[in-house]
Amino acid sequence: DCNAGNHGMAFATNFNPEINIREVTQKGRYYENGEWVVTEPHEIHKALTYPEIGERESYVIYHEELESLVKNYPTIRRARFWMTFGQEYLTHLRVIQNIGMARIDPIVYNGVEIVPIQFLKAVLPDPKSLGANYHGQTSIGCRIRGVKDGKERTYYIYNNCDHEQAFRETGTQAVSFTTGVPAALGASMWAKGLWRGAGVFNVEEFDPDPFLAELGEQGLPWVEKFDVDLEV
Repeated sequence: DCNAGNHGMAFATNFNPEINIREVTQKGRYYENGEWVVTEPHEIHKALTYPEIGERESYVIYHEELESLVKNYPTIRRARFWMTFGQEYLTHLRVIQNIGMARIDPIVYNGVEIVPIQFLKAVLPDPKSLGANYHGQTSIGCRIRGVKDGKERTYYIYNNCDHEQAFRETGTQAVSFTTGVPAALGASMWAKGLWRGAGVFNVEEFDPDPFLAELGEQGLPWVEKFDVDLEV
């Protein structure tokens, strides 16, 4: 998950600051050989190359989709989620944590009980306001290595989304666009009867073909690459 965009702000989050800050400052967690491995925040990192963007320093963080992927694909040997962060962004995060503004427990200030991270959310830029000045692209994809027909193969499927184009079309930036479109399309798959079942399901349990066939039409065209260097 790479966001190579620039919104011109010293520090801002692309969606709810409370959720965003807690997400990226927690301990890392990934799956390997049947076990979950816990790391310190941002402990594992390396430069990865993103299409049309180039090299960006990328960090292993915990993302909840790993939980269902390894459950629904039990042959997976390793599953990791990588996300890019700039050094200035990470510096701001460290300061926020060090001065206690990322705390989620309430404190009393001038006789009023407040939660520091909720106060921080109130003074940070509203994520909805970032789109007008956002430039650059996001690049989100899956890099997969496995064995097929007795041979090791690699597969890379990704989408690049332009912040300026997303704002022109929807009034929001590419992070919101790439989050909202798949969710809306998933609801469409259910409404059309293409994704149905009794109980609770996650997206990888359904047929991806009708979803991918329409994803490009809804503004998120995707690219496939076979037998390339995945770098991870």
